[in-house]
Amino acid sequence: MDQGDERRAHAHGMRGLTAAFVARVTARNRLPLDYSVASLRVVDFLIDGLRKGGADRERARETLFGLGAYVGEVLVRRAGAVWVDFDARERAYFGQPVGVRMPDGRVWNPLGKVHNRFDAGGPEESLHTFYLTLPGRARRAAA
Repeated sequence: MDQGDERRAHAHGMRGLTAAFVARVTARNRLPLDYSVASLRVVDFLIDGLRKGGADRERARETLFGLGAYVGEVLVRRAGAVWVDFDARERAYFGQPVGVRMPDGRVWNPLGKVHNRFDAGGPEESLHTFYLTLPGRARRAAA
């Protein structure tokens, strides 16, 4: 992902952007990013590592975008969500161009949730917990 991916992100391209990010980071680091709910703990760990390593938001921007896309794709694959392009009002509110819509119609901002975890840290911003407590997800067996 390059810097322009964030600005050019569209719902129809998020799966491909996510797959490219996962391929790149797992090839180098052998990370268990398998789109499972449990893998969201790995995302929490990676974000905490960025924070502890002293990365500022600008230096970590591409990685945070990739991790946010990954979290969104987990919601798509495991919770029945679909990627959506935010309208102007939603873009202004969420600060992101895309998000996910749950089966019950609720809209969530996984890219922003990753930024919140990076900025605030701590267990209250856990992405794994976010998924487990997320209202509106489809009831599916975890794979």
